[in-house]
Amino acid sequence: MNRRLFFQGMGTLIGASILPRLTRAQSVAGIGLSKDLFQANAVLTPVRGYRGQDVRCDHAWIEGKMPSDLRGDFFRNGPGQFERGGQRYHHWFDGDGMVHAWRFTDQGVSHQARFVRTKKFVAEQQAGEFLVPAFGTAIKPKIPLRSSDTMNTANTNVIKMEGRLYALWEGGSAHAMNAQSLDTEGLVTWSDELAGMPFSAHPKVEPDGTMWNFGTMMGKLILYQFSKQGKLVQHHVMNAPNSAMVHDFVISQNHLVFLFSPISLNVEAVRSGQSMVDAMEWNAQESTKVLVIEKADFSRTTLIELPAMMLFHFGNAWEEDQTIHLDFVKSKDLGNFKEWMPKMMQGQDIKHDVATPAFLQIDLRNKRIKLSERSEVVEFPRVDPRVVAQRNRFLFYPFAAASAQNDALNGVMRLDLQTGKTDQFDFGTRMRLEEHVVVPKAGSRREAEVWLVGVGFDVQRQTSFASVFDGENLAAGPVALAHLPYWTPHCFHGNFYSV
Repeated sequence: MNRRLFFQGMGTLIGASILPRLTRAQSVAGIGLSKDLFQANAVLTPVRGYRGQDVRCDHAWIEGKMPSDLRGDFFRNGPGQFERGGQRYHHWFDGDGMVHAWRFTDQGVSHQARFVRTKKFVAEQQAGEFLVPAFGTAIKPKIPLRSSDTMNTANTNVIKMEGRLYALWEGGSAHAMNAQSLDTEGLVTWSDELAGMPFSAHPKVEPDGTMWNFGTMMGKLILYQFSKQGKLVQHHVMNAPNSAMVHDFVISQNHLVFLFSPISLNVEAVRSGQSMVDAMEWNAQESTKVLVIEKADFSRTTLIELPAMMLFHFGNAWEEDQTIHLDFVKSKDLGNFKEWMPKMMQGQDIKHDVATPAFLQIDLRNKRIKLSERSEVVEFPRVDPRVVAQRNRFLFYPFAAASAQNDALNGVMRLDLQTGKTDQFDFGTRMRLEEHVVVPKAGSRREAEVWLVGVGFDVQRQTSFASVFDGENLAAGPVALAHLPYWTPHCFHGNFYSV
């Protein structure tokens, strides 16, 4: 079969299988505008979202002393707009992508945030209303739905390759952006035959610069490999376990590892007017499937089953003596995704199902798996970028500290995998945190000799800030905070690029 025709056909099927019949979907139900919903819960202000405006602060107020060797750009991405024409999205994942640039220079810290000018964003801003369905909100389309990129929000992660930024959304193409101005340059096509194909928001970069990524669709898995120069080296499509949502994966020295949770999509429910989130079904009686793929030969795979479990994010993986060791954040099912997030979008700050650290040892020789878990409530695991796909001793997380209300992330934690001990800092109920990333200190050689850099929200001030911790002493608290004079919508993921 002609490869180009095959890939183009698969891209067409992504939309053709469901989208054309979504015309039966009802108009999105208005659940009120944000100022009414969030007055009683100031902790959720960042989930109100913006109204399409870009923001900029040239000089953040610095509390503490910013490290002299921390110089570079900290890019973040997340959903920033949830309302148009008197209507509001039902799910956090639906918002239009907004890319943030925190720039750490000798002159201080600045912040700039701009919406990704996707075709969807531009069209809906001009129309003043929602025009296309969203992942978690059923909307009757008012324009033709030609592919998944018609609904592309570019709202999940942002990476930098060869001087360009790429705003990522796992359902479709990446969007290129100018790293200085944050101007949107348009959809990215890695090759003609890959136009419109899913490109996940969690690529993995090895210490030598090699990057791996994937996309999923209808029981198929697309694998991508890029050189350190950002050039596509190879891509491959293969059969894979069918799961309605695969958000992340992990790489070791010689393998790619995926976990497919038992989630099915009721296509008829989508066609009859439900959102994709509402049409997702958790099959507790089925297994979570672990797929291991050799980097050197994609045809060499191992498939092992685990009890049903849900996950979004991995930390790292490494292997020794034909055993792969990896970590991830585990939850029990789709409860948070289908119930807690929609309530949060209605301004309700409620307790949610917890997610906790989990660890797998995959014995490839005997096709056996050992699962172990811890009890801390965490998310967004990160490791030192110098040990990606290699043996790591430390994991860093934002976590729900002892003072947390409703298990909200309000502290940072370093877990020592060798001793099992943790180093923690608790901000108290005043702060809520996003993902924190690991930045090696200038000239450092030890794995934990790093800065931990992230973003948070000050509930009392109703403003956002960037926080910097010494990775070897989190308990001492942040060495510096860079405060903005305004709040920003919560982001999902990002990366720090040192100068």
